[in-house]
Amino acid sequence: MNINQKPCLSKIIVYPIKSLDGVSISLGTLLKSGALKQDRQWAIFDKNQSLINGKRNNKIYQLRATYDDSLSQVTLKYGDNNVSQTFDLTEQKKQIESFLNDYFGCFVYLKENRKTGFPDDTDASGPTIISQATLSTIAQWFPHLTVEEIRRRFRANLEINGVSAFWEDQLFANKNQWINFRIGDVNFQGINPCQRCIVPTKNSYTGEKTENFQQQFITKRKETLPPWVNRSQFNHFYRVSVNTKVTNLQQETHVKVGDEVKIIDN
Repeated sequence: MNINQKPCLSKIIVYPIKSLDGVSISLGTLLKSGALKQDRQWAIFDKNQSLINGKRNNKIYQLRATYDDSLSQVTLKYGDNNVSQTFDLTEQKKQIESFLNDYFGCFVYLKENRKTGFPDDTDASGPTIISQATLSTIAQWFPHLTVEEIRRRFRANLEINGVSAFWEDQLFANKNQWINFRIGDVNFQGINPCQRCIVPTKNSYTGEKTENFQQQFITKRKETLPPWVNRSQFNHFYRVSVNTKVTNLQQETHVKVGDEVKIIDN
């Protein structure tokens, strides 16, 4: 482990509507629940109350979402035409649902959770963390994919710069234990390396599956696993980025691009 590294927060990405496009922000807010404000705040469900996401519905990949500065308005677009519609997320929920019903060709509805959002891991519902060097290294495993495409596939919230690839692998310990670290004024607990699903194997714009992506990833991840990493959390090697928890926040607290990242002695 290189002790001369100087980790700092270099990018914050939130995904206001789960499974749709993210947006980069310079100042993020941790809610008292420990969730990143406006991240996965909304989610799309079908009539069976199942999530509409990249695991279950390939049409989600071709639906584009952009947001205004306040993240209160979303512009949705699909297809190769330039027709798009802009909605207020709070005031025009029914209109958004009508748009999505037409797109998916079935009944869907939007659900909001302002307290915790809709995290994949409810036991580690803080923002996910990865280093920019990790993203760059993974992109090198797949020469036809860009760093931005890798970023879009793995959908982490916080990116760390000033460190080597897989630096974030030191932010977890044994199962049912955690590593304490701080970003700016916020104390985090690193829980485990994030178990990946089918989503990263697919083109983030089309949903087309990249041949042998998962197997290639597993092979290279095993080869490049840092020697100091806690292997007890790797029941398989299709894992990257770190799930976190933020506890005991008494009020909403900010993290910002440029904040120092520091591991706290446990």
